[in-house]
Amino acid sequence: MSLATYFVPLAVALTGAFAIEAAASPQRPSLRPGDLAIRAAGYALITLFWFQFSWRPWLAASSCLLTLAILSVVDRLKRRVIGEPVVFSDLALLAQVPRHPQLYYTLPLTDLRIAGPLLLAVSAVVAWYVLEPAALPSGTGASLLAILCLPVALAALALAGLTPLGQRALRRIVPHPDLARDVARYGLVATMMGYALRRLGEDDTRPVPARGEGSPDDEVVVVVQLESFLDPARLGGPDLPAMARIRAQAAQYGRLAVPAHGAYTMRSEHAVLTGLDPESLGFGRYDPYLARKGEEPTSLARLARAAGFETVFVHPFHRDFFDRARVFQRLGFEHLVMEEDFAGTPRIGPYIGDVAVADRILAEVAKGRGSTGGRTFVFSVTMENHGPWKPGRLTGIDEPLAQYLHHVAHTGQAIERLIDGLAGRRATLCVFGDHAPSLPDLRPPESGPMATDYALFRFGRDGSPPPARIDLTAAQLGCVLRDAVTSKR
Repeated sequence: MSLATYFVPLAVALTGAFAIEAAASPQRPSLRPGDLAIRAAGYALITLFWFQFSWRPWLAASSCLLTLAILSVVDRLKRRVIGEPVVFSDLALLAQVPRHPQLYYTLPLTDLRIAGPLLLAVSAVVAWYVLEPAALPSGTGASLLAILCLPVALAALALAGLTPLGQRALRRIVPHPDLARDVARYGLVATMMGYALRRLGEDDTRPVPARGEGSPDDEVVVVVQLESFLDPARLGGPDLPAMARIRAQAAQYGRLAVPAHGAYTMRSEHAVLTGLDPESLGFGRYDPYLARKGEEPTSLARLARAAGFETVFVHPFHRDFFDRARVFQRLGFEHLVMEEDFAGTPRIGPYIGDVAVADRILAEVAKGRGSTGGRTFVFSVTMENHGPWKPGRLTGIDEPLAQYLHHVAHTGQAIERLIDGLAGRRATLCVFGDHAPSLPDLRPPESGPMATDYALFRFGRDGSPPPARIDLTAAQLGCVLRDAVTSKR
């Protein structure tokens, strides 16, 4: 085999991949020689990755181009809906797609519109294997050595990126997360590889978040992360009675600056549960649960358990989604109330309704299982307002905003149900939106993710000051809540 057998397809792959990204990206790609070299290295590594499975240069080149085409389409969609490029941690979500296709705006694998193209693709690859000869060295021994050495070499290259020398080199290229800038400079593939290696090479030591002097002992602390919640009046919808009660009765309320727009629930969730800003997480900010899987020694749940609270997590969805069952056990929750515990509960659209979740939260509080005077800490994540927003979701309501306003009215009822259910006890109630809804006409602002709304109630206290509007970040709200689970006993 001549060198041209290998390098002509590689040159086609590098040139074609750059053209695909340049055509699809909303940003003009950098043409600086150093940036182009890093970008080309990313394309070459993808080509070699596919080449190791077939040893067919043109099949590998075509696979590289197909990979870039798929990434570019997903990147364009993600930028439009969420406001950020594709990132390495998104690959960890791929396993969720076939199990929960509706959440990712895709069809099940059994649908002919998906199964058909997949079968055609597999058939094309099989035919390609037959038509293009393998470019292996001559001789059985040399062929076996090449087949073994290439994957070992690729693995060794990845491991080299985790050595002190490799990390120093990567720090010069990507010193800190700046996703949009780095994708424009180095392309999607090289940026994903670089960010993944930087994340794997980071020290997992977490800063200790701020905590005040503590609050008088509560019997109950309830924190509810409301899916895609914000005041619907901000979207042109009707005023919710719950918002009037928030402004009249909450200890404090306001806008909540969250880490993402339209998705990535786990980012806001982690910030509130740990009190840690995304900036303090380094390259782990994109999926805070990916590496540590909930191993957070100072999470709200662990602090609450240390103060004698029974800790309960309520979430009316699959245990495996975001690996939540395992993550929340590690965060310090003793009891998990998940989708199977809502069997027989009517759904509103595709999901369990928010009012039913509020009723279950109050039922858990009523059990009073805590080891110190029946104290209970509940953290809940609702689902009713989750997308996708498309025809058929609700009978007679097809317009996405109208669907959202129908659901968010139930969210308001759930908030009022919780206020009424906890008002007679010495309790803290916090409700907050994890991110803005991913509605087709609600694009992420250029300035960053759209803020949601939050409210903090403190019941059973005499002489409380009037409600105050205090705008916070999700991490700052987490720090405020740390006081509610601090024991003075």
